[in-house]
Formats: sequence, C-alpha cells, structure tokens
Amino acid sequence: MVQKTSAAGAWSSVEITGHRVSVFEPERPHPHGLAAIYLHAAGCEDLADDPVFTAELAARGLRVVAPHTGESWWSDRSSDVFDADRTAEHFVVHDVVHEIRTRWGIEPPRIGLLGISMGGQAALRLAYKHPAKFPVAAAISPAIDFHLWLEQPPAQPEIAAALRRLYRDPEDARQDTATLHVHPLNWPRHQFFCTDPIDHWHEGADRLQMKLMSLGIPHECDIVTSAGGHSWDYFHAMAPRAVEFVAQGLEQEHLRLPV
Repeated sequence: MVQKTSAAGAWSSVEITGHRVSVFEPERPHPHGLAAIYLHAAGCEDLADDPVFTAELAARGLRVVAPHTGESWWSDRSSDVFDADRTAEHFVVHDVVHEIRTRWGIEPPRIGLLGISMGGQAALRLAYKHPAKFPVAAAISPAIDFHLWLEQPPAQPEIAAALRRLYRDPEDARQDTATLHVHPLNWPRHQFFCTDPIDHWHEGADRLQMKLMSLGIPHECDIVTSAGGHSWDYFHAMAPRAVEFVAQGLEQEHLRLPV
C-alpha cells in the first residue's frame, strides 16, 4: 500500500478486484459518515496528487474512493481499455460501492458522485441510471456530447480512438450520453454541473440544462462563469462549489426519513 499523508488527511493506493483505486481518509471525517466516488478525466490524473481538491474534501470531512479506469468513459461497455470482463460502470456501481461499505460501513444513498470532464459526464449519467443509489452528483466541465467526437476529427484523436473501441458509431454513443439517460419521473435529488462558456463541451451542458428545465427536474448549474476554459484552472476554481454541493446533498440525504 502506497500512502501520502498531510495535515488534511491521508491518501492510500489499494486494489479492488485487481484494479487500482486511490482512497482518501480525511483527518476529521464527517460525523455522519459521508463518502464520495471521484471519477477522473480522460487524462487519468490521480486526485491524490491534487492539493486543491484534497483540501476541499478534507474541509468537509468527505471520505473518497477514486478508481482508475483509463479512457473507459466510465461506460457499461466491455473493453480492453479497462477490463475485458468487467465494465467500468459495473466496477463503480458494484465493486467500489462494496469497498466503501466494507471499509467504512457507509451505504447508499450516503455515497455521492464527483467527476471532471470524462468523469463529469459519467457522474451525471450514473446518477441518472441509478438515482436511488447515487442521489447526489456534481460534474465539473462534463464531456456530455462525446458522440460528436466520433463524427468529426477531434483535437485529441486518442480520445476518439478510445470511444471507437466502446461504441459502434456516433448514434450508438449518443444513446449512452447523460442527456439520453434522464428519466422524467426518476432522477437524482441533488445534481450540479458547471462548464466554462469557452469550453468546447459547453453546448452539451447547455442542452442538458434545457432538457432538465423543460421536464421540471430540480438541478443547479453554472454555465456562465469563466475561469480558463477546459483546464485545471477552471476545475480548481469550481472545486469549492462542487465539493460543497456533494457534502450538502449527502447531509440532506442523511436527514431524510427512511422510506
């Protein structure tokens, strides 16, 4: 086990079913036992190396498990990008949730989702597909309309190549976008997403906002604040709001009477 410690808490690297995950234990965990799953971007940056997000998580006492799945797009499609026998979505929904239950005794719905870019669209999509399990989701710069990168030459061809290993064609990919998984009668009670207006993923966030508004689904979003486009400058600028949203949403879930 590799461990990084600081005044904020400790990050450790462990394996779940043969796959590496980073685990954060804050110095002062939230008294109500709240946890989040962090879904990384296509760059696969390790949150354990990010002091900005670590400080925000520690300030709210959030325990975190951050899986590493490569450019899997966190999809429910088998691929050698992650695991030929287990999809990235299955890994999160079942294996990672089981790890949180075993390690800390924390059960859904006290588990939130937080993601950036590729992981941001996944945080929303998984919350839409499993709202009872993940009633709280926050997405920074979500890459919602990723199917477009199969239709036109993207700035990063390696991303298109990864997507082509997961989806047959652009329409197959579009059917699996977060927007297409929104259910008008069954949705996560707490959802937040934000995108810089100059971000190339901005239009997808705008379309999602319009769909949620037309269906009358409660949500929070910020698609007007600009702080550096699709970059870590923007991700860090929005970190306090996104992490606070997850913490507050989980606290509200804790206070809900059991059904």
